[in-house]
Order: sequence, then structure tokens, then C-alpha cells
Amino acid sequence: MIDEIRQFVLDSLTDMNYSIEGVDDDTTLGPAGADLESLALAELAVRVEDKFGVRFGDDETDQLAGMTVGEFCQTVAPRIASGSAR
Repeated sequence: MIDEIRQFVLDSLTDMNYSIEGVDDDTTLGPAGADLESLALAELAVRVEDKFGVRFGDDETDQLAGMTVGEFCQTVAPRIASGSAR
């Protein structure tokens, strides 16, 4: 499941016109890594919510910038597994 989430995140970044060259599990989503700004982070969260049927609270979307790709995938996976998916 983690691999599917990771691939979806990378595909979404490509669709959003972000370069994924060198992006891996240790790459931070925010300015220090993949360089997503707050609107792009919100868009990524919405894409993941729509795809996997999970939800992020407002306080969580603020924390995304500090997460790595791997941490983000690890945050999403249990929500899907716990039956919060559609």
C-alpha cells in the first residue's frame, strides 16, 4: 500500500508541474525539499483524500510541509487500512 501511495504522490507532483527528479522517501514536501508551497500542499492533500478516501484536518495540512514523502505515506496508509477509505 505504501508503494501505491508513494507512486500516487509522485504522479500528482508531476501533474502539478513539480519536478520529481531526486525526490525519494527522505525528501521533505515543503520548501526545504520538493518545494511545495501551501496551496500545492493543500492540492496534494485533496488529491490523496479523493483517491484514497481519507481525510486530513486543517491542523494536519499545516504540518505537511515538514513531512517527508515517506512520513506522508506512513500517515496515509493506516487510515486506509483502518477502513476510513471509501
